[in-house]
Amino acid sequence: MNEQHLYRATISPVADGTSRPLWSVMIPTYNCANYLRETLASVLAQDPGPEVMQIEVIDDCSPKDDPEAVVAELGRGRVGFYRQPENVGHTLNFNTCLKRSRGKLIHLLHGDDCVREGFYTKMQQAFEEKPEVGAAFCRHIFMDEHGHWQFLSELLQPKSGVLSNWLERIIVKQYIQTPSIVVRREVYESLGGFDIHFKFYYEDWEMWVRISTQYPVWYEVEPLAVYRLRSASNSGHSMRTGENIQDVRRGLEIVQSYLPNYLPNTIVSKLLDQNREHSALCALDTARKMLSAGEVEGANNQIHEALKCTQSFKIRQQAIKLFLKNRVRQILQRVSTSIYS
Repeated sequence: MNEQHLYRATISPVADGTSRPLWSVMIPTYNCANYLRETLASVLAQDPGPEVMQIEVIDDCSPKDDPEAVVAELGRGRVGFYRQPENVGHTLNFNTCLKRSRGKLIHLLHGDDCVREGFYTKMQQAFEEKPEVGAAFCRHIFMDEHGHWQFLSELLQPKSGVLSNWLERIIVKQYIQTPSIVVRREVYESLGGFDIHFKFYYEDWEMWVRISTQYPVWYEVEPLAVYRLRSASNSGHSMRTGENIQDVRRGLEIVQSYLPNYLPNTIVSKLLDQNREHSALCALDTARKMLSAGEVEGANNQIHEALKCTQSFKIRQQAIKLFLKNRVRQILQRVSTSIYS
């Protein structure tokens, strides 16, 4: 067995005799019960019934709220609930979702995100039209902590359909947010679950790359999923510490170990360099926003991680400007404090 496979959960086929709905909507949660009502409501509004759709919330032993009470209130027996006996982290919780699923199509929907009307119908149509696809995802909307829409994800092609040259594109940039994508269960059975190397970031991105090495992927142009940006989320925490970019660099080493089986080495090398440049630019953009918000430590972490991605002239130039801007701000703060003290 390839050593890398040891870090991926085995997703066994559903046992014979088990009822197999078309859908498994698996909802991982952790300290987000206040958002879970909106998440469940968006699914239940499209519920075709238990024979067609399994709906289950998998809680990672939340210490601050009670998602089970929310499930009981809104689900009224329709929605299953499973609580981890101890906190296992979001990657292992994702894998628990996969293992507990029974449906032929799996939708992982974060407990603070939601879907819009028509999501399940449109996604089902994609798999029916192109049975060979391993996954299908739609354009998505970013919203803030208060549910206000902020911006749309990039439009990847003008019409819905199978994406061309998708592997080369997804290697360079993360275009997918988890609530927007549906994957055939048999794909997870074949390729394994999410890689436990990743504690904060990239576990989903690596999965989408892995799937794209083996299967065509469908893209729906209509924005039917909504992804919530939260400062208290795993992604918000990892940005402040710089661990999001650390996971990206770790992920590049992992995908580099198997990509040459599907693409020439020269192309792989070029694509990974593009990824490093893109990731560094994202880190510097995050640092810029953090400096504006007064989050100096987080900004410094992002700048340092950007320079670990690549030492290209463009990245070094932007990093120096941010360092100087931060230094000037610190000096002005000290001068202001001395004047008024």
